Amino acid sequence: MFVHYAMPLEGIYLFGLLAGALALLAVSGVGSLLAGRWSERWAVVLGAGGAGVACGAGLAGAIGALLCRVDLTVARPWRMPYGEFRLGLDPLSAFFLIPLFLLSGLAALYAIGYFRPWKGRNPGRFWLFFNGLVASMALVVAARNGVLFLAAWETMTIASFFLVIFDEADSRSAHAGWIYLVATHLGTALLIGLFVLLGSGAGSQDFGTYAAPAGMAGGLFVLGLAGFGTKAGLYPLHVWLPEAHPAAPSPVSAVMSGVMIKTGIYGIVRLLVILGTVPGWCAWLVLGIGAASGILGVLFALAQHDLKRLLAYHSVENIGIIALGIGLGMMGVHAGMPVLAALGFAGGLLHVLNHAIFKGLLFLGAGAVAHATGTRDIERLGGAMKRMPWTGAAFLVGSAAICGLPPFNGFASEFLIYMGAFKAILGSGSAALGGVTVVTALALIGGLAAACFAKAFGIVFLGEPRSAAAAAAREVGGSMRAPMAVLAALCLAIGLLAGTVLRAMDPVVAMLAGNPSTVAAPGAVWVLMPATLFGVLALLLGGLLLLAALRRRLLAGRANRETVTWDCGYAAPAASMQYTATGFAQPLTQAAEGILRPRVESQLPQGVYPASGAYHADTPDVARRMLFDPLFRAAAERLGQLRWLQQGRVHWYVFYLVAVLALLLGWALWA
Repeated sequence: MFVHYAMPLEGIYLFGLLAGALALLAVSGVGSLLAGRWSERWAVVLGAGGAGVACGAGLAGAIGALLCRVDLTVARPWRMPYGEFRLGLDPLSAFFLIPLFLLSGLAALYAIGYFRPWKGRNPGRFWLFFNGLVASMALVVAARNGVLFLAAWETMTIASFFLVIFDEADSRSAHAGWIYLVATHLGTALLIGLFVLLGSGAGSQDFGTYAAPAGMAGGLFVLGLAGFGTKAGLYPLHVWLPEAHPAAPSPVSAVMSGVMIKTGIYGIVRLLVILGTVPGWCAWLVLGIGAASGILGVLFALAQHDLKRLLAYHSVENIGIIALGIGLGMMGVHAGMPVLAALGFAGGLLHVLNHAIFKGLLFLGAGAVAHATGTRDIERLGGAMKRMPWTGAAFLVGSAAICGLPPFNGFASEFLIYMGAFKAILGSGSAALGGVTVVTALALIGGLAAACFAKAFGIVFLGEPRSAAAAAAREVGGSMRAPMAVLAALCLAIGLLAGTVLRAMDPVVAMLAGNPSTVAAPGAVWVLMPATLFGVLALLLGGLLLLAALRRRLLAGRANRETVTWDCGYAAPAASMQYTATGFAQPLTQAAEGILRPRVESQLPQGVYPASGAYHADTPDVARRMLFDPLFRAAAERLGQLRWLQQGRVHWYVFYLVAVLALLLGWALWA
């Protein structure tokens, strides 16, 4: 076995924590499946307990590796072709492992209460695939060989597929699962082509031997961007995401949205490290896709009535924000502007961490609402804040964070990207145009996101219940509240301590932006960040105190009493008189009607004293309806013409195999 390390004791110990976490996840998942045949309780203990302990150990190892700047590779021979079995732990891998283990461990705790009772189902099935998903994601981040990477990537896909279709009673989950499986396998096909081209020169799939053939760096980056971007949910490759995330159980939705799609971002960033330099137009491509993903993602989120589907589209939006930061960083590297490169990459990577935390919080909050009411339909909810105050407060924190409001963590990462954009604007030529693009896109995304979460939080948690199920809602149990409380606290802590987090990220940014000495250039921004956050927080608190003092002065000497909200003179107001989610967002969705292309069914009130009226708007995904559905229908028609090959006779199928093998052998001999 070959071991390379910069810090002998610390590196080996921290790598051992990661290896132990992977082994424990595998063992506990299989053990839970076996135990579930005779005891649901022991299946949960083994599955959830193993996941919790493994994620705790993995999180400790990842944080330690990042702080100690470990760069370690473990390699040993194996029987697979094209290189050795290689695992590595460097600052980039350690950074992505932190949100992976953090959110997965909290989701495992949440799942205990979410699935109670299991109603006769074997919980071991869930924990086998959940722990397998966490282990395979960690293996993707640690793999240093293309064959091992693809094996882990495929395991991650299969495990998440079975989690998406876990609810066998819901036919929609099976449909969503197959869409997800097809989309991700198309992405995998592109990655196979990428790795074959990268390793063709050396005849090995070890990452250390990868090299782009002359003049192909840009083409290989596009190939990787499409392959990894499918998993990340970049527009228009996102079509599986709004289907799979709502269908999966809420703890799984949190992990898929908060962590799993980030393996696509990790792949793109790792590809940048492998290629070294890419043409300048690649930065513009990433910026353009990021802007499209962010703006279109939040627009489609505004038009949704399913709470989890709304959050799924916001994952597309936030992946777009991450892409904007990475695009700025690439532009800075190409233009020889180290400060711009550092700000862009730091903002994009910090948003990777932030999005995992606040999106995980929001999906867990949405799951708590669905668990308590039995519905995700926003139009049937309302008044949940009085009945679920802990969930409501946590969801409010997540909403503020995802909108980029201070003092929460979303503000910190978007602030860095804004600073990078302004730095680019102060430059010249294409960099200035890129900065304008980012500022325009971020401003539009931020405004629309604020409107969308004003709708989501206001309709779900404020007002009066719109259905009997919403009126009967009760707060969820402690195992579901505790993870939400931890994530809400982290949203605030990272926002207030952003400077400390950024200093810990220095080695990661240095890998992407260049020499560490040049990355220190934006140190003033690192110092400015907490000062700005605390300054804004002080202004907000001062404004609130001023308003409270003014209210107290105006009400001094007056009798105060509580009454119902003003109801326009109606003697018997009903919940139906409140704003609906559709009505709240209608001015914005109508303005974007040419993009959203909604399908509207309405029955307008008739007569002087109308008896009834109805309005329903459905907004299917435009990319799927206008691009992928016609494409797959055409492919199905063409492939249907080959049905004659399916003779139903075994000897014909054997003949096909022999013929293909003969062709491959002839091609190999000719080459």
